[in-house]
Amino acid sequence: MFSNRLPPNLAPNRLARAIERMRAERRPIVDLTQSNPTTAGFAYPADLLAPLASSRALMYEPYPFGSFDARRAVSADYARRGVHVAPERIVLTASTSEAYTLMFKLLADPGDEVLVPRPSYPLFDHLTRLDAVVARPYDLEYHVGWSIDIGSVERAITRGTRALLVVTPNNPTGSFLKEAELDAIASLCAERHIALVSDEVFADYELEPGAALSAGRVLDRKEVLAFALGGLSKSAGLPQVKLGWIAVGGPDALVDAAMRRLELECDTYLSVSTPVQAAAAELLDRAPLIRAQVQQRVRANYQTLGSLTAAAPACRVLKSEGGWYGVVQVPSIQSEEDLVLDLLENDGLLTHPGYFFDFPREAYLIVSLLAPERVFSDAIGCIVRHFDCTAGLRGHSPDRRGR
Repeated sequence: MFSNRLPPNLAPNRLARAIERMRAERRPIVDLTQSNPTTAGFAYPADLLAPLASSRALMYEPYPFGSFDARRAVSADYARRGVHVAPERIVLTASTSEAYTLMFKLLADPGDEVLVPRPSYPLFDHLTRLDAVVARPYDLEYHVGWSIDIGSVERAITRGTRALLVVTPNNPTGSFLKEAELDAIASLCAERHIALVSDEVFADYELEPGAALSAGRVLDRKEVLAFALGGLSKSAGLPQVKLGWIAVGGPDALVDAAMRRLELECDTYLSVSTPVQAAAAELLDRAPLIRAQVQQRVRANYQTLGSLTAAAPACRVLKSEGGWYGVVQVPSIQSEEDLVLDLLENDGLLTHPGYFFDFPREAYLIVSLLAPERVFSDAIGCIVRHFDCTAGLRGHSPDRRGR
């Protein structure tokens, strides 16, 4: 009866069942997987969303790409980051996830392939499957810092490849796309008529000063059809207002052809609400009020993560350049699933296991940097003590999920 685009088994896993049980028992949980800034204790002005009630929103004027005023505001926000993109090349969406589905419908037929980074965000598995396209991974490798394994990109490309996805900075590794990496993948894509799609939702959040400024920018490339994705969810800390966008760059003829097809897609759905389009310019103008708070906290917590684990030889923080997450390599004394369950049930700490992001081997913990600084410091201290106590048990190195 049901589509194969959805997994046949939707039963909760062990971790989800444990969380549900602890919440039912009203046991406290320190959530180091937190990704929602609106529940992380930041100071949002009470009138921040007042522009959504503008009288301009009482008039419905459907435009496939969104209102020109809103698109011009997004163009100005790109200029703030030193990127030039004309309003005419910006498409508004209801979210970055919707932007991806527009991309897949534009570029790929059912069964075609898109290349996705590994490790990276697990939502790609669902997004590609829902659009009946196949996700093929290429690798990020770690040597002092993260970089794209260009050889793995070349090996992953087939006759069915239609797009190459990059995330900059990547989630959760925090690695920005380097100019030399962009040179290599843009050349590969241009030669093979493959589009380049860059997810830049975390681009405003540096953990290493200067990392964003020195990153490669796909919209600057003229030889390859490129799409950059962004939105208010991260850049303004406003996931609830549901506004994202696609910026298009590359050869003029390809851009024009893509825009004509995107216009039909967007006109079919008309998914972006009028109130958020009317409010977009004001929300972007006030975004620094929230962005500065988030930036200060994630930097402070990243520094705390490094300083607390530096004194624990059993743990190692992998270098991150941006974003909202930290990656901690820990001893493989038990499977990652058992480890996160142990931390949850015995210490009340919820973390992501590395396999959630498709890390190639164990053991890694992924921690959100959004938690209030004192809460974060106490939680990381608890994790460090956990491994100080268990470091003597090292030796067993299970494979994925303890098999």
